[in-house]
Amino acid sequence: MSGCEVTEPRLRSVLPFEAVPAEVRLLRRAAASQLDRWGMPTAVDGAELLVTELATNVVKHVGEGASATLVIELRGERLRLEVHDKSRVLPSPNAADCYLECGRGLHLLAALAVDWGTVLTAAGKAVWCEIAIGPGRACRRMERAVEALESYQGSSREARLRESGRHIGLEESAVELIADLLHWTAARGLDPDDILDRAQMHYEAEADAA
Repeated sequence: MSGCEVTEPRLRSVLPFEAVPAEVRLLRRAAASQLDRWGMPTAVDGAELLVTELATNVVKHVGEGASATLVIELRGERLRLEVHDKSRVLPSPNAADCYLECGRGLHLLAALAVDWGTVLTAAGKAVWCEIAIGPGRACRRMERAVEALESYQGSSREARLRESGRHIGLEESAVELIADLLHWTAARGLDPDDILDRAQMHYEAEADAA
């Protein structure tokens, strides 16, 4: 397996939004927070620009207040951003009546993304673009961590969480999982501090090599 290539996206976030300027700002922040949680801080700046452009195009060309959805997916060594709306009119930078308004935005997509396109959907259309995030074991490690945390989050404490109505994010699940692992190491006569030190050494070595 090269880099973190997978047949289907293992990391996927769906963020519905309303096409108004205030929502676009919130959407940009939500996308940045999601990438931080996935361990992709280097992709945040480019993703924020592209999310802003994609969402703003919905405001301008579909209509203010229109319902739309941002989908963020990790696909191999690329991060894919898709904005779905209910209009079936595909944007084109070459259309004489559209160039001045949306041509700049489409050229920005072409300049910042490694690939982009539009596609008609059952409900309307999607405009998508992809950012290269690069190969490396850290990408696969991040995928495995999210898989483990999502599984841990939905395990035996699921019923308790439903009863309390309290949502625990992946960050809190990570703390609880690490604490449980330290209990496991201590119960087997291992030194929890030594385990943490060794894990930190592995992390720093791979971060330096990235």
